[in-house]
Formats: sequence, structure tokens, C-alpha cells
Amino acid sequence: METTELLKKVRRIEIKTRGLSNNIFAGQYHSAFKGRGMAFSEVREYQFGDDIRDIDWNVTARFNKPFIKVFEEERELTVMLMVDVSASLEFGTIKQFKKDMVTEIAATIAFSAIQNNDKIGVIFFSDRIEKFIPPKKGRKHILYIIRELIDFQAQSRRTDICMGMEYLTNVMKRRCTTFVLSDFIDKKNFQNAMTIANRKHDVVAIQVYDRRVAELPSIGLLKIKDAETGHEQWIDTSSSSLRKTHRDWWLNMQSDLNEMFTKSNVDSISVCTDQDFVKALLNLFSKRK
Repeated sequence: METTELLKKVRRIEIKTRGLSNNIFAGQYHSAFKGRGMAFSEVREYQFGDDIRDIDWNVTARFNKPFIKVFEEERELTVMLMVDVSASLEFGTIKQFKKDMVTEIAATIAFSAIQNNDKIGVIFFSDRIEKFIPPKKGRKHILYIIRELIDFQAQSRRTDICMGMEYLTNVMKRRCTTFVLSDFIDKKNFQNAMTIANRKHDVVAIQVYDRRVAELPSIGLLKIKDAETGHEQWIDTSSSSLRKTHRDWWLNMQSDLNEMFTKSNVDSISVCTDQDFVKALLNLFSKRK
């Protein structure tokens, strides 16, 4: 993309997403995520009703009576955006590509984070780690992230979410809040890697999908192509049994995905490219309070 065109697009996204984070998300983001980052502050003597899980056993042994750890909210969080840049995101039939919606959601979260004085970084992944942007603060850093979200060219076309989650677990030494933005179309099971990542960090899944992937239109013969493998074939969409088979595949995939998130204890939302993602994000924030 040419520099002037890219800068115009960055500016458009900045105006839209910064406005959203200023007017809508600032308070909700703070209450949904700030309380999750707790830092050890001091110890005090145990009182009736305190959670026994907070007992500091070293201090207790030293003084021969129970002491508990007192925590306070961390002044800042580290927020990571894990962005799927595989080829299946380059698809959209109604309003925009999945990739465009991912960019807008990521930028909105980024502006919400810096408004709350949090650091933000990005991991671009396909079936490899394409790029790691270490977390920092500030508008300049956010604009760099938005530029990369718009213009980043992945080396690989395939997806490996399991590999991405393992990288997150290994590269981020301190606890962080991580938003995974993907269509989650991955033949491999990534439940175990996501569970481990969510034990160390606070992982949130944001699925972006297109309505035509969920339900085929009846328009006769249609040539389809798997964006990740390049495989092409003709299908007859006027066949009701074919449309039903496709619909069943989608519903089963969504059911398996939601079960995976539940078992991994990961909060999740699903947004279609022709929907308003604002409502979905507000629902996500409100259910975490």
C-alpha cells in the first residue's frame, strides 16, 4: 500500500476507534480488566473470614500464628493483541473483510488500553510467529501498531493457534491480558495450549466470521477456494442437502469451539463482519465485571 493511502487509512481508523474508546469503552474496559491484575503488597494477621488461600506460610511459620498476603490492584496492565494473519482472514462478502474488522477491534482495544495507562503489544501469527511487537505505551506506539495491522504481509497462509498460544506462554514472563483475534478456523485442537496460557495470563477470545461461511446462499454453481491451501472446487449451492451439510459443519464447529473456550476457562465473543462489534465488546466487558 502506498504511504499516503496507508496514512489516510491509519488516520480514519484512529478517528473512529479512538472515539469509540473515549466515549464508550474507557470505564467498561477499566472495570472489566483492571481488577484482574493484582500485586502483592504486604502481610497482616489472619482475621476470621479471610480466604485461607491467601495465607503466607513462610511468615506464619516464623511467627507461629497465621498471616495473610494483602494484594492491591496493579497500577498498570500489560495488554497483548494476538492477531491471526493467516489467509482465511482475507475474506468478506457483505460489509468488510474479516481482516478489516479485526484491525478495528484491535485498534479500539489498543486506545482503551493506553487511556488506562496500560502497555500494549502485538503478536502476529499464522502457522508461525510472523512478528512480535513488545508492549509499550503512547500514541506513537499505537499508530505504529495500527499501521502494521493494516499493511502487514504474512509469510505463511496457514493457521496454528496452538503454536501461537505456546509462544505467548513462553515469551511473556509477567502476567498479561491477551486478546486473541481470529476466525478460529484451525484443524488442530488448541484447547490444552489455551488452558495453559490462560493459567499464566488472562486470555480472551474474539472470533470474527463472515455470514457466507456460516450459511451458503442458493445461487447455483459456485467456485470455492480454500484460502490457506489454495484448493479449488465447484459446488452446487442450489442443492438444499449441500447447504444443510455446510450449515451443520458450521454449527458443529461453533459448538466445539465454545466448548473448548468453556473448558479452557476463556471468555469469548463472536462477531460477524456485517455486525456492529461495539455491542459485542460491551457484552464481553459487562460479563467480566
